[in-house]
Amino acid sequence: MGKRLHSPLYYTLILFLVFSLGFPLLAPLPSAAAAAARQAEKLNRGLVAVKVSTGVFVSWRLLGTEELSVAFNLYRNGTKLNASPITDRTNYQDNSGTSSSSYTVRAVVGGVEQSDSPAASVWGSGYLDVPLQIPAGGTTPDGVSYTYSANDASVGDLDGDGDYEIVLKWDPSNSKDNSQSGYTGNVYLDAYELNGTRLWRINLGKNIRAGAHYTQFLVYDFNGDGKAEVVCKTADGTVDGTGGTIGSASADYRNSSGYILSGPEYLTVFSGQTGKALTTIDYVPARGTVSSWGDSYGNRVDRFLAGVAYLDGVHPSIIMARGYYTRTVVVAYDWNGSSLTRKWTFDSNSSTNPGTTGQGNHNLSVADVDADGKDEIIYGALTIDDNGARLYNTGLGHGDALHVGDLNPNRAGLEVFKVMEDTSSPYGAAVWDAATGTVLWGVRTGADTGRGMAADIDPNYPGEEVWASNGVGLYSITGTKISSSTPSINFGIWWDGDLSRELLDGVKIDKWVPASSSSTNLLTGASVSSNNGTKATPSLQADLLGDWREEVIWRKTDSTALRIYTTTAATSYKFYTLMHDPVYRLGIAWQNTAYNQPPHTGYFLGNGMGAVSKPNIYTVP
Repeated sequence: MGKRLHSPLYYTLILFLVFSLGFPLLAPLPSAAAAAARQAEKLNRGLVAVKVSTGVFVSWRLLGTEELSVAFNLYRNGTKLNASPITDRTNYQDNSGTSSSSYTVRAVVGGVEQSDSPAASVWGSGYLDVPLQIPAGGTTPDGVSYTYSANDASVGDLDGDGDYEIVLKWDPSNSKDNSQSGYTGNVYLDAYELNGTRLWRINLGKNIRAGAHYTQFLVYDFNGDGKAEVVCKTADGTVDGTGGTIGSASADYRNSSGYILSGPEYLTVFSGQTGKALTTIDYVPARGTVSSWGDSYGNRVDRFLAGVAYLDGVHPSIIMARGYYTRTVVVAYDWNGSSLTRKWTFDSNSSTNPGTTGQGNHNLSVADVDADGKDEIIYGALTIDDNGARLYNTGLGHGDALHVGDLNPNRAGLEVFKVMEDTSSPYGAAVWDAATGTVLWGVRTGADTGRGMAADIDPNYPGEEVWASNGVGLYSITGTKISSSTPSINFGIWWDGDLSRELLDGVKIDKWVPASSSSTNLLTGASVSSNNGTKATPSLQADLLGDWREEVIWRKTDSTALRIYTTTAATSYKFYTLMHDPVYRLGIAWQNTAYNQPPHTGYFLGNGMGAVSKPNIYTVP
């Protein structure tokens, strides 16, 4: 659980023991700064070794609880490789390494060598395959057959061993957008160790429709016991990882169009270790009258979003939401290990929130935008404060893509870059101050601007560059147009050894070449496929292993495995694992939500960046 300040009597007693009885002060008194530290995962080194043509490339994590100055010794088969401790990086090229080598790394703190990390064997193929167990297909009531493909994934330490496990969503081949009628197969959630051991399978049942907008799942340690839970919307007939059924096993609320517009809706917390349903409550808000969400056939009523936010600045809360085309309701919960407590509800229908209908995206972001130590929910054009009140509303309307981070290091605070779908919006793409909603600049399109990206891809301009579809082009973060030619408008990934971010699109990683306004390919995944149709997103992109560069997970084309790629490019830059940066880690938690978006850090990571600060976190247990 989180740290807390003690009563004045506690401090009086401590001071009496120290000064009157001569007891040594064994630990520093808790401070306000320490109390404000955020709960974070207790990760191990994440050591990874990959066979390359010149030997083996090895990298490992610098943890957010360590000093930047910590050094390392690297061992191959028990023999130290470095003559003196490695101080300037967290990667190493071992030219004598082979596919049968085994590696460990030890931190060196104050000249004293610490214990070994868990050993890492070598990835012989340049990637790691995580074998999967494909669910059996089936036939819908109207006689349509379907099969399954691996879809979006998330990660968490489900068993408290310091390694990430993968939670994977399986989508049937007949999954639907909300605007499309028709039955779908059931949705499944699986948990896997990286060696392919399946921990459990949850069958969400016939009363949860399959598609990008229905099942948003959270994988996070919400109660601070060092083990992540899994949280998502459920219904009658959901079967947990131990075989237990939620509600009625026989209930079937599907109508003749395949929509589910009646029957109870639930929110369930599952054990990350076993998949067992730990508690189930009614989903808030209830659907109520379907037409009150914008249409009568079931499109807008079943638009869901989810995220994780540190609303008290220390502990993570569950964020669940419904609606964004018209009415928007966002609800925050706390999980203490045995029960869910609702903290607050934001409802655009409330008289205290005028003008907030229709402002949500097909995604959200979470960050402390007003620098009060507590997170806000950036819900598209609308931002909700940590207490559930409206912080501001830009009024720019609904959109498909959203980016939040320190996009401009030359101005204080964070920025938002968003594209807009509404043709009447004053901007098709805009940048605003994340704390106030003040629009800094924008581009008028008068059209549905469906794609937008933000990443530092051009070292000639300070900060991140932003670009969008529908003729917007490529801009500096301050609004200078750089080019009418645009890079791929999908994901960005830190991959090679410099500070620019690379482009991730489909099954390729490319690098933007500013001089020619073109891209060059760095990696094309072998025998893999992207997800979610034209969105062409990976199962997951995150800093899962090794140093601060990111990994990408694609599904094998036949869904028999998830294929994890990690960079083998050396770099002299030494940063904390991105998973200990609060904004980035929460970005991984919400990445699977609806129209997936890439994560951003809460500080500027790019060309000309300043010194990196140690994260203000504490780890559990």
